[in-house]
Amino acid sequence: MADVAHPAGGAHGADTSRRDFLTLTAAALGAVGAGSAVWPFIDSMNPAKDTLALATTEVDIAPIALGQRLTVVWRGKPVFIDHRPPEAVKLAADVKLSDLVDPQKDSDRVKKPEWLVIVGVCTHLGCIPLGQKSTDDRGLYGGWFCPCHGSMYDTSGRIRQGPAPQNLVVPPYDFTSDTQIKIG
Repeated sequence: MADVAHPAGGAHGADTSRRDFLTLTAAALGAVGAGSAVWPFIDSMNPAKDTLALATTEVDIAPIALGQRLTVVWRGKPVFIDHRPPEAVKLAADVKLSDLVDPQKDSDRVKKPEWLVIVGVCTHLGCIPLGQKSTDDRGLYGGWFCPCHGSMYDTSGRIRQGPAPQNLVVPPYDFTSDTQIKIG
């Protein structure tokens, strides 16, 4: 078979490589354009900065005196921070697990015995228990008392009496220093 000359007068191989180059370039530019068009949509699915800011809460615990309790907000919920005196720590540690509705050791609920960090929402119907102020009714166990239905929690935030089915929740938290807690 005889070689056929290209009608434009050029070599067939040069046109093929030029066409392949243009095809690849157009495909690459199309992919970049499609990515640029789709990226704002994908990025809009990320949480907003104000939402991310609520995901964690940093708390300076240095000013909290021994025996004092502080309430902070994390993810729209109250979090109770209790700087427990030694007698409250001992009282919580000495409770028999068989006496508890939701058995849990005090040592499993705290990272440092003198600091208790719990979500201040009653596990019965979502009320906020009393006990953060020194003048509040703290119930029979010295912890927190939910006046709505009578749930009583001890100095470790464990349910001791009333309709609440579970202990007050311990949120994820870490000590970032001796005087700082990061919740969340």
